[in-house]
Amino acid sequence: MTRLEEFTTGFEAHRDHLRAVAYRMLGSLSESDDAVQQTWLRASRANTDDVRNLGGWLTTVVARVCLNMLRARAARPETSLAVHMPDPIVSPVEGSDPAYQAELADSVGLALLVVLDRLTPDERLAFVLHDTFSVPFDEIASILSSTPAAARQLASRARRAVKQAPAPDRDPARQHEVVDAFFAASRDGDFEALVALLNPDVVLRSDGGPGRPDVSAVLRGAQQVAGNATAYAVYAPSARRALVNGMPGALIGTRQDPVAVLAFTVNDGMIVAIDVLADPDRLRALARSTWID
Repeated sequence: MTRLEEFTTGFEAHRDHLRAVAYRMLGSLSESDDAVQQTWLRASRANTDDVRNLGGWLTTVVARVCLNMLRARAARPETSLAVHMPDPIVSPVEGSDPAYQAELADSVGLALLVVLDRLTPDERLAFVLHDTFSVPFDEIASILSSTPAAARQLASRARRAVKQAPAPDRDPARQHEVVDAFFAASRDGDFEALVALLNPDVVLRSDGGPGRPDVSAVLRGAQQVAGNATAYAVYAPSARRALVNGMPGALIGTRQDPVAVLAFTVNDGMIVAIDVLADPDRLRALARSTWID
């Protein structure tokens, strides 16, 4: 076996892990694939004779690639004030195939990804690598060209922001019961029942895509969110259960005509966050690969 063949075998053994790192860093499935491909190109050309921990070394390489991508993204902020929703990972509630189960295990809730999107690139890298993948601060510091103390401070600031993300209940069955009740109340146009299912401080974030300000919005409060659900009650009968980043969710529409993906965060028996992707272009791309008929 040649050196390149040996390296390729080792790289493929770590591919899923590298994609998980990239997804948490970027919140985009296509960009995560690009980051892993760039990692392959860089790593395959490097001298790895002295590398003793290939997985750890590759993690630092993909982290550097993602950091550059995040910094480039930050340097050209969108002029639109529309909400941007990270890419969802959609899978069936039951009977997921092994590939989806593996991908789902590496996913994080959309509500948390939204919070991560608000961090600086350096904060996000420090938090993701240390708190999620247990990378030591001295290694993180070398990626950031800083000191371990500075890397620790970045992770600490990120951690404080992440604590703002709503934590889901631990009982999946209870979460699904609440979401099912939400759609039942929507179908019936029962405003009071909807309000009762929503935390008073519930937040709904909807990403309708570029040029659709009527669909892109952030709504806060049970009355506002219940009113929105009533306004869109026509879609409730077609909602189908799904897991969206491991959380109870729903698909509206069909593979040929996708309308929206919804992810719910349920805490203490009430819905505290609803994240909606309604961007037609992104939905069509998602439907081609993971839509559940």
